[in-house]
This record gives sequence, C-alpha cells and structure tokens, in this order.
Amino acid sequence: MSTDSVAQPQKRPTVLLCIGMAGSGKTTFMQRLNAHLHSVKKPPYVLNLDPAVSQLPFTANIDIRDTVNYKEVMKQYNLGPNGGILTSLNLFTTKFDQVLEFISKRAPTLEHIIVDTPGQIEIFTWSASGAIITDAMAATYPCAVAYVIDTPRTTSPATFMSNMLYACSILYKTKLPFILVFNKTDVVSHEFAVKWMTDFETFQQALQKDSSYMSSLMNSMCLVLEEFYKHLRVVGVSAITGAGMDEFFNAVDEAVKEYETVYKPELEKLIQKKAERQEDKKQAQLTKLMKDMDVTESSSKADQATGYYDANEDEDDDEDADYYDEGSDFGQ
Repeated sequence: MSTDSVAQPQKRPTVLLCIGMAGSGKTTFMQRLNAHLHSVKKPPYVLNLDPAVSQLPFTANIDIRDTVNYKEVMKQYNLGPNGGILTSLNLFTTKFDQVLEFISKRAPTLEHIIVDTPGQIEIFTWSASGAIITDAMAATYPCAVAYVIDTPRTTSPATFMSNMLYACSILYKTKLPFILVFNKTDVVSHEFAVKWMTDFETFQQALQKDSSYMSSLMNSMCLVLEEFYKHLRVVGVSAITGAGMDEFFNAVDEAVKEYETVYKPELEKLIQKKAERQEDKKQAQLTKLMKDMDVTESSSKADQATGYYDANEDEDDDEDADYYDEGSDFGQ
C-alpha cells in the first residue's frame, strides 16, 4: 500500500478559552490575539460569549448577541445584570450544537479558535452552561484556558493571592491545560509575580510588611499553593503593544501537548467507563426480563400439568344440564 493512500489524521484547531476578571483587559487581549494571528496569515475563528459587551474591538464569527438580546432577557424575566448574563448564556447553550456544526465545517482550514467569555468570571466558570460549553469544546478539539490577570492590580500580596485562588479553582473545575497571562506588562512588569510563585522567601518578605490576620492567612495559603504553581505556564503580555505574544503561543503549543498526553487519555477513559456502565445496565435489564419470562413460562406449564380450573366453565355445564332436564319434561 502506498503512503499516499494511508488516511492522514484530520487536522484539528486549538481552542483558547480566554477567562479573566472584569477590567483585566481580557477583551483587548482577545483583539491582540486576533490581530497577531491575522498578521502571520493564520486567521482564527472567533466566538464572543459575552452578551453584555457594548462594542467589540474585533469581528466575531459567532456572537451571542446575534442570538440573545441581553436587555430584553433582563426585562422579560425581571433580572439584574448578572442574572441577565447567566440566563442569556443558558439560552445560547441550548443551541450550542449548531455552533459546533459551524466550527466543524471550517475546522480543516483553521489553526485556532479563540473564545471571549463574560467578565463576570463566576458566571462562565461555575455555571452549568459554562461547563457544557467547555466540555463540548474540550471533547472535540485540543483546548486550553488562558486566565488573564491585571498585573498592576496584583502588586499587592492580597490581590495576588486572590487571583491565584481563582486560577486554582478554575483549573480544578475544568482540568484543562492552563496558562496564566499577566496582562498590561507595559505598565508593570510581571517579574515580581514570577518570583513570588517560584521563590517562597521572596513572597514571605512581601508579607512581612503586613502584620494583619490576612498576612498570616496568605502565608498558610502560599504553602498550599506551592505545588499548584508547578503545573502552571506563566507568560507576561501587553495587549496594547503586543509584547509577549510569541511567548504566549509557545505556551499554547506546550498546552496542546499536555492536552494530547494527559487530558485526552483521561477523557477517553471516562467515555469508556460510561459506555461500560451503560452496557452493564442493559445486560442487567435483559437478565431481569429473561427471568420474568422464565417465571411466566414456568407458571403456564404448571397450570397445564395440574389442570386449570375454570369456575365459569362449571357454571356453563350446570346451565346446560338444567336446560336438558327441562327439555325432557317438556317432551313428556
């Protein structure tokens, strides 16, 4: 058989889920990703999942705002801003199978799919609709999470630790390859954060300036998160200037390798276990059905062996006998 006739594995684009707190520069970072990929002749497929954004600095191939009117949802269901965003996302998720169909048609020509999520971080990461979208994407394509952090606001140990706890919770929830993106490095360098993550004593020195209860709490949490830091990829970028984009995409390549070697095998195991459970359930139901049929058949054979007593049949015989007796008298 010639090598040309061997089926080549279908090319699959990489999905980047951009997650970040409000004000972290997440949408601007999305715009920079889009511009960078266009500059290297690799235009991405762009999804916007934020129904409340007024304007996008990039063109989205699929925009939730084209499907769901955020303000009308708030008005119709009498909801606040966060409730409106969550409900809009829930409504959009009911049609997400169509989104996957659109992507699959373009997938052979794509290398990246970038997804912008709502700035209210918990709405996407801890909602059922967010989990459905994440799992659907990760089950179909190599997927990684880019957690965008506002570097100037993270210079305080307290805010730094809060961001790390958020990152830890998202990593635990999604179990996907994870990239920490320290944004706005044109304002403040992210080197201090890298040192705090890699050098425990450096973070201790920063904590010594604060003698409050929070300092003691953060000291304890730092020890807990030390192992967590080892599994993170850290890059510093500037969404305004474009600095650090090459390092970011190097981290994306590493994340794809992790997906293929760690996440995908685990996903296949879960799918296999689910199929085995369903098969066991079918076999149990079939066994129960066969037992019920055996019991019914045994009862029928027992009735035939012992003779089946029908009270109605006896009554019919008595009536026939009475009839003939009366007929005899009449004949006489």
